[in-house]
Amino acid sequence: MSTTPIAAHLSPLELFEQADFIVKSILVLLALASFVSWGVIVDKLLRFSRLRRNAVAWATALSGQRSLTRLAQELRQHPQDPFSRVFTAITDEWHVSHRQQLHLDATGRDSLKERINRVGQIAGNIETEQLQKGLSVLATIGSVAPFVGLFGTVWGIMNAFQGIAANNNTSLAVVAPGIAEALFATALGLVAAIPAVVAYNRASGDLNSYAARIATLTGLVEVQLSRQLESGEALADVSESSQTGTTPPAKSERSVHNVTPLATQGA
Repeated sequence: MSTTPIAAHLSPLELFEQADFIVKSILVLLALASFVSWGVIVDKLLRFSRLRRNAVAWATALSGQRSLTRLAQELRQHPQDPFSRVFTAITDEWHVSHRQQLHLDATGRDSLKERINRVGQIAGNIETEQLQKGLSVLATIGSVAPFVGLFGTVWGIMNAFQGIAANNNTSLAVVAPGIAEALFATALGLVAAIPAVVAYNRASGDLNSYAARIATLTGLVEVQLSRQLESGEALADVSESSQTGTTPPAKSERSVHNVTPLATQGA
């Protein structure tokens, strides 16, 4: 018996067309899951790569004299960077405390240091939570897709046995399409799950690494602000306008970085 007709029926397209509604639904679901997971994978790889490069630039800007001025100028060009929002939240608290003259005595300065530290932690936690979005999708696909494919396999094998019983024939031409259909569901489940699991582990490591970078950068900023506070220096390093004399943004435009919205967002 020639194997050419059987080989044609075993192509993925033919298997999908011959499958019943349940198996077709499973195959479509797994294909969509794979598509979604790859979208998340590409987004996370590109985003964390960009954030790592920016973090290196911010660390470089924090070295040397008048580092906060240089850092603030660079962060204004990247308002959507997570550390930019953390830095803005810290400097907002700094300016509010100075406008209300809460730093004039030792107790006020200690309270300001504590508030700056607390605001930096809150802002950093919020940014980390934002970066976690999408990881749950990878975890779900990685854990569920193999079982969905297995269900398609069981259903396909059941159909194959039903075909044997209906035709009263156990030849390869009768059995092969149903078995191949079942195994195709398993294969597609693995195709969706394996990249999702690998990408989840990679993205989780990148997220932890970047969270540590944010904590380090935030600590450096807090140390320099604390030193500046104790020395009684002017606010040039964290002024809202750059050295070129640009006008600071309106308060309404910067309110998203204030302490109250941060606390509300984290609730």
